[in-house]
Amino acid sequence: MLKNKIKLTFSILLIVTVIGCNTKDKNKESTKNTQKAPSQNVLSAVIDSINSEINNGDYGLIDRFMVIQNNELLADYKYDQDYKTIVQKYDTTNHQYNFNNTDWHPYYKKSELHTLQSVTKSITSILLGIALDLNEDYNVSNKAMPLLNGYDADFQDKRKQNISIEDLLTMRSGLQWNEETDHNDHTNDCFLLEASDNWIEYVLSKPMDTMPGTKFVYNGGGTVLLGKIIRTITGKRIDKWAEEKLFEPLGITDYYWKETPDGEIDTEGGLYLKAEDLVKIGSLFLNKGKWDGKQIVSENWVATSTSPLLKNVKPHWKSVTGYGYQWWVPEYTDNGKTNIYSANGYGGQYLMITPEHNLIIVFNGWNINAEPEKSTYRVLQDRIIPALKHK
Repeated sequence: MLKNKIKLTFSILLIVTVIGCNTKDKNKESTKNTQKAPSQNVLSAVIDSINSEINNGDYGLIDRFMVIQNNELLADYKYDQDYKTIVQKYDTTNHQYNFNNTDWHPYYKKSELHTLQSVTKSITSILLGIALDLNEDYNVSNKAMPLLNGYDADFQDKRKQNISIEDLLTMRSGLQWNEETDHNDHTNDCFLLEASDNWIEYVLSKPMDTMPGTKFVYNGGGTVLLGKIIRTITGKRIDKWAEEKLFEPLGITDYYWKETPDGEIDTEGGLYLKAEDLVKIGSLFLNKGKWDGKQIVSENWVATSTSPLLKNVKPHWKSVTGYGYQWWVPEYTDNGKTNIYSANGYGGQYLMITPEHNLIIVFNGWNINAEPEKSTYRVLQDRIIPALKHK
């Protein structure tokens, strides 16, 4: 095992306080820097415990675990997994949407770029916010269909013509959509979308089953439409828009974004970033849309995106979860104040933020073929915040 000193550049200062390591053997305990600042001591025991449980396999296949508080990097653990061996019993056909092909998942072609899956949706929302900030002729109340011209789709149903940008942002388009089954289920609309030649036409061809704005149904197809709407508003494909308006200002120089067969960009799950750069997205939001003194996305967009505009959208989940503009709100008060917000992705991609404690955690994982004993999604609520409250 190796012990690293890792430095991340943030808008306020250079992060130099480190607990870092590369884990070369999952069965061996990770080493850590014992030179801790006082602010780290509160969380060090619980972080060590979580790291130990990851090494023991309690959380399944985890690739990265980071904790940042008050702009200090408190923990950065990397875990090496032998995915080549793990996936041998599955279909490993070389295709960008075969999640068991190791050229594509979880890392892009042996690089440090990790698949984000539906965390991509939250970043798409940021890019739409920037587009609306800079183009006052458009807002979330605009109808979506006039911004999606040129596609062979049935618009006879008046309900479809009434879908607004905000309906797409909040997963209330009213389109008939099934994304709640296993991804490899051939009736799953996400599977069918990713297998289609024209993604936008696939989404637009879906019939309506409810009035827009009335019912939450998780729908990655709606985010695909948002990506095209960004192109209509800005005149730029979303990857170019992202590079100019988000990635370059934040110093994100290395990324990969899947392209669809019709020449669009996969805005529902196709983005790959380094974990360090995903932390920058979290820092941007903690700083209310500012980076290095510059307003990248409006404070209002950040606040609205991370508010529980919809409450208790997943009643079968353990916690009462809200939803904003493509951001989840795992914990909020009765009066709607957000305690935690998060960007969540298939396989265990989590960017979780708690403003009260000025804290960010990032997990990358790839639990797609088996359910682990414990979920990293609960680490912030069940382990880290209780430790902070009882310091």
